Amino acid sequence: MSKEIYKGLQQLGSKSAAPQSPEEAVLEYVPNPRAGTDYLVRFTCPEFTSLCPVTGQPDFAHLVLDYVPADMLVESKSLKLFLQAFRNHAAFHEDCTVGIAERLVEEMKPKWLRLGGYWYPRGGIPIDVFYQTGEAPAGVWIPEQGVANYRGRG
Repeated sequence: MSKEIYKGLQQLGSKSAAPQSPEEAVLEYVPNPRAGTDYLVRFTCPEFTSLCPVTGQPDFAHLVLDYVPADMLVESKSLKLFLQAFRNHAAFHEDCTVGIAERLVEEMKPKWLRLGGYWYPRGGIPIDVFYQTGEAPAGVWIPEQGVANYRGRG
């Protein structure tokens, strides 16, 4: 495979500072080398953090991103930096989860995408937020996300 698909990437292979906000973060994409084949890509971010917009206290989540690419793939380092940009971002769980998914859908234009946001308890109540673009393409193996409901330490 030609390395031509990696030309133009600014973050991969170079020192990249963490963006200060999700809006400042640059998501980079590469052409899908298997564009004629439907398959699933999964990214798991078990240590996602953002800030409560009311108290400023940190919120923690386990994110599972599944997508069936069309013409483009999201470059993983840029995705990592994008998610890291939420560390100082104040927003409710729903806004973070849906905003991440909507930006990826808008820019990458996958055939299908779902994002599970499994948030740890705030005020004693865990909040899970799910986003999906529609029905998954027929014939693609879509495993369960495998994140158990929050049960505390017991």
